[in-house]
Amino acid sequence: MFELKPDFDKVLNRYEAWWDCAVLDRPLVSMTFPVPEADHKPVPQKNHATLRERWMDSEHLAAQAYAHLRNTVHFADSLPIAWPNLGPEVFSAFYGCAMEYGENTAWSKPVLADWSDESVERLRLDRHSFYFRKLLEMTEALIEIGKGKFIVGYTDMHGGGDAIAAFRDPQELLLDTLEHPEEIKRLCDRITTEFLAVYDHFHQILSASGMPSTTWLPATCKGKYHVPSNDFSCMISSESFEELFVPGIIRECQHMDRCIYHLDGPQALRYLDRLLEIPEIHAIQWVPGAGHDYWADSIDVYRRIQSKKKALCLGLPAKDLPLLFKTLDPRGVWISVWDVSNQQEAEAALRDIAKWTKKQ
Repeated sequence: MFELKPDFDKVLNRYEAWWDCAVLDRPLVSMTFPVPEADHKPVPQKNHATLRERWMDSEHLAAQAYAHLRNTVHFADSLPIAWPNLGPEVFSAFYGCAMEYGENTAWSKPVLADWSDESVERLRLDRHSFYFRKLLEMTEALIEIGKGKFIVGYTDMHGGGDAIAAFRDPQELLLDTLEHPEEIKRLCDRITTEFLAVYDHFHQILSASGMPSTTWLPATCKGKYHVPSNDFSCMISSESFEELFVPGIIRECQHMDRCIYHLDGPQALRYLDRLLEIPEIHAIQWVPGAGHDYWADSIDVYRRIQSKKKALCLGLPAKDLPLLFKTLDPRGVWISVWDVSNQQEAEAALRDIAKWTKKQ
């Protein structure tokens, strides 16, 4: 089906089992490493006058993505995926937020000055905006070069609380949760409706081109896949999170076939039990935060997730596999092994993982 993943159909079935916390032959495993030097293809290079110009060069970025994917072995269940990237706040740019671009990241500028009816009404989704049209252009460029070769996903989009924080500025929105909760709830409800319509727009384009559903977190499924999140939630109380934003998260999840919730940072961990209660959240990606990223420090978190029959994803070096085998159940675990550098190392790690499965 895909030149860079000829066994995709078999791998897709393994993803489907993982979503259901089941195991076909072994757990879901991702490992990548460079192709042999003799098979390495040159990566297109181009000088751009500005960083912004580099970010906006759709055809060049698509050609680079293809070259990088060709130069990588996508071993076991790893998927050769490219997705258009205009920064994680691009959804807010569809409503008029200006975007600034750095070397490796992008950020938006707030546009919601206050909660007056006039200010809120000016927040309108514009499918003819520069960034919406640019995202379509980038998606189409990737589809054109990738069809039959690799998988094209949808961009990293943040609706709900994160979109409103971009409109308003996070510090201002923090106070607003106390002073304007009803206005936030009404806006979140509207933004969620429009977010789902935008998701469907890009899903239909990709699906019509033969692409399975995927995005920046490289899972997939038979249907619509999504990564809900709310990084702003780290700043507010559990009561505000429940009242203002959980209804929108549930709507996002109910719209999809499969969801991995992106739970980012130690202040977000207090929401884990609530999120595990949502039936349409099938998996959790726990990101402990800078300075706390050794996977084994979160074993208790992973066990909590498994106790609720939810899937999870974690990354670790190959030397830590024996500890993983001692502490977690293979059902519903998606393992990314970070440090394999060649086919032999990858095959050895995969054999060990298969043995763990059989023992269980």
